[in-house]
Amino acid sequence: MNKRTISFLAGIIFLLSFVGYGQGKQTEIIILHTNDMHSKIDNMAKLAYLADSLRKFHPFVFLVSAGDNFTGNPVVDMVPDKGAPMIDLMNRCGFNVSALGNHEFDMGQTLLKKRMEQATFPFICANMDGTAAVIGQLKPYTVLNAGDGITIAMLGLIQLDDNGLPSAHPSNMKEVKFVNGLSKAREFAFLKKQYGILIALSHMGVDDDMRLADSMPQFDMIIGGHSHTLIHPPTIANGVMIVQAGAHMKQLGKTTLMVESGKVVSRNDEVIQFASLKNEAPDLRKLIDGYNNNQEFGKIVGMASGLIEGEDELGSLMTDAVTHQLQVDFAFQNRGGIRVPSISGGEITLKDVYKLDPFNNQVVIFSMNTEEIKSLICYGYQHEKQIDLQVSGMTYQLTDNGKGACLKVEMFDKSGKPLDPGQEYSVAMNNYMASTYKFDHKDPGTLSTLTTAEMLVRYLGSAGTINYAGVKRATVVK
Repeated sequence: MNKRTISFLAGIIFLLSFVGYGQGKQTEIIILHTNDMHSKIDNMAKLAYLADSLRKFHPFVFLVSAGDNFTGNPVVDMVPDKGAPMIDLMNRCGFNVSALGNHEFDMGQTLLKKRMEQATFPFICANMDGTAAVIGQLKPYTVLNAGDGITIAMLGLIQLDDNGLPSAHPSNMKEVKFVNGLSKAREFAFLKKQYGILIALSHMGVDDDMRLADSMPQFDMIIGGHSHTLIHPPTIANGVMIVQAGAHMKQLGKTTLMVESGKVVSRNDEVIQFASLKNEAPDLRKLIDGYNNNQEFGKIVGMASGLIEGEDELGSLMTDAVTHQLQVDFAFQNRGGIRVPSISGGEITLKDVYKLDPFNNQVVIFSMNTEEIKSLICYGYQHEKQIDLQVSGMTYQLTDNGKGACLKVEMFDKSGKPLDPGQEYSVAMNNYMASTYKFDHKDPGTLSTLTTAEMLVRYLGSAGTINYAGVKRATVVK
């Protein structure tokens, strides 16, 4: 090779190196995200295998949860050390962080604190102050490192109801203070400048996530939860990418970020269906099978002649159990407390009961007149924008004024006669409703010692073969 050729090649190499320098180095970051797992553990072995496989070929893979890891599976929620199986499996999958969801409080603060201490990853929440409470103070955010000085700040946020609390029993949140997540998030806008990449790990629901994006374009993305929304493809609002992966561990979100000079230059999100995955981590599969093999939950407690499906039928079953056990005139059940879409015909097991009603709620009995009962029904309707309360002991028809509010409520006893306006009736409801629903009642109420699930087990044991096909006790006219 002559000197002229060597000189020419050297020049080409110099120019190519200069162009490459100008383009800059890009780093790929993968974020696997779940939300609202609700103790559904059966797909955790698939999650572990997928996460481990990605980690072998990609140096920066993070696994995060947007909250509500608990409540929804008795093999996790109803064992002596409540919630421990879920955290055990999350640890083994290699979770890096979890937002705090409202259902994290269902087990009470003492057990929740124990679960957080068991976790090898932090729970974060910016709009909660637990300084004076058993749970203690959580960090508002965590920082993930992706090499070469790349840092990702993840900010945790939790939803609040009209009462200023997350959707959980108030007794489980004593001394815990909350503030609006949208306003609190703005106090952490500095994280974008400090760390370069800012992500919200939000358990506020998709509507509030859209508002958050509108008010804070500093976020590179919002990983959402609470509303059980499957967002595919991802939503872009005010330049912020919003994602959410449904619920109950049926799907997994996989976000890929390309980062250059500490800033996100491209981003995309895909949804992976667990049903499409075949491979599992064998050690986790063995653990999951062990957790599922709890013979106590296989105990047969009742029989159904056919499928019990939908909130009307399931809610009627649940409220009939209360009126039967407590001998009250009426019982109400909020639709949010009905946690499965159906119960199969044939044998009903203890596991079926706890899946339907996992909250361990007690029952409060009130003496109420018809106007007070109407105020209860109307609150539920206006809060949920649809029929909320299923009922036993009567039927009712609600007339909507055309704007989502009650124009009138007509209530009828079992014989079809209108309720007597001059009479006081005994009315039962779970203590979550009694504590959080706003309705008229002069009577402070009396607390029963039995839980709603215990009443359901007793009712099923004495009712013979049950049939709720086509039962509908609450209707709305617009």
